[in-house]
Amino acid sequence: MKERILVTGGTGYIGSHTVVELQNAGYEVIIIDNLSNSSADVVDNIEQVTGIRPAFEKLDCLDFAGLDAMFGKYKGIKAIIHFAASKAVGESVQKPLLYYRNNLGSLINLLELMPKHGVEGIVFSSSCTVYGQPDPENLPVTEKAPIKKAESPYGNTKQINEEIIRDTIASGAPITSILLRYFNPIGAHPTALLGELPNGVPQNLIPYLTQTAIGIREKLTVFGDDYNTPDGSCIRDFINVVDLAKAHVVAIDRILSKKQKDKVEVFNIGTGRGLSVLELIHAFEKATGVKLNYEIGKRRAGDIEQVWADPALANEELGWKAETSIEDTLRSAWNWQLKLRERGIQ
Repeated sequence: MKERILVTGGTGYIGSHTVVELQNAGYEVIIIDNLSNSSADVVDNIEQVTGIRPAFEKLDCLDFAGLDAMFGKYKGIKAIIHFAASKAVGESVQKPLLYYRNNLGSLINLLELMPKHGVEGIVFSSSCTVYGQPDPENLPVTEKAPIKKAESPYGNTKQINEEIIRDTIASGAPITSILLRYFNPIGAHPTALLGELPNGVPQNLIPYLTQTAIGIREKLTVFGDDYNTPDGSCIRDFINVVDLAKAHVVAIDRILSKKQKDKVEVFNIGTGRGLSVLELIHAFEKATGVKLNYEIGKRRAGDIEQVWADPALANEELGWKAETSIEDTLRSAWNWQLKLRERGIQ
């Protein structure tokens, strides 16, 4: 059995897919999650996919004593993948203090406890939001693009957390880190046993889109068609969630095999292709044969006009590449939604 890895937010969307890939790679996984935006039965589904049941503790990363006790219970955790965070751009504009308390406090607690419990490294779930709205000459975005003022409190927490990690390691803490700046994860596991199922009304595009397609939501609103893009809607780099999950396994391998070139490394995780929201909607309709009821609405606070990745560094240095087509990714999201209906989940 390979080393023990802690995955915070491991019953969440990206976390659950990453747990599967870690287990497939032979790692022993401990999940902690406060279930604020996920469900405990995800652990059952992970077991169905891999045949291995990960350890699970219902725990909030803001609970310092609880975290300390968890590290004591599961001795020998070698590295952490830190997903646990509030993540909706729009909500962060409305509830900034919730986002700062949750997203900063969680990371600080982990960093404080890592040296005490001999944890060697942390893969941090960062975001392309740290680039703000890149200038045209910086598209596609490389890791050297300037960090600009965040467009939302959510984006700002990612920027600040990156700085917290850098400052902690620069102070002499005996740990290393890889910061993965992902673009827009979408899709679901090909088994349709894992996917994106937020509690309540979805804040992200694809679950809202698939819920509209199946009739749970009346219509999908496209936030703005007057941006400076070919069709007026925002442009994003949509990456398959399983491809993204695999990048985390490669990052953990790199930390534990001591192959990092610096104590803090940064990689963009994206496809290198920009797709507009309207292009995505049309691609979904084409891939699934399902017509979508959508309307154009006003712009949404905190949204960036256009951003997509230059993933060359991750391709070359990590040997990782996004491989799944947008059509297969959108079909997987639709199959997940159909499976939820079969299970009686609305």
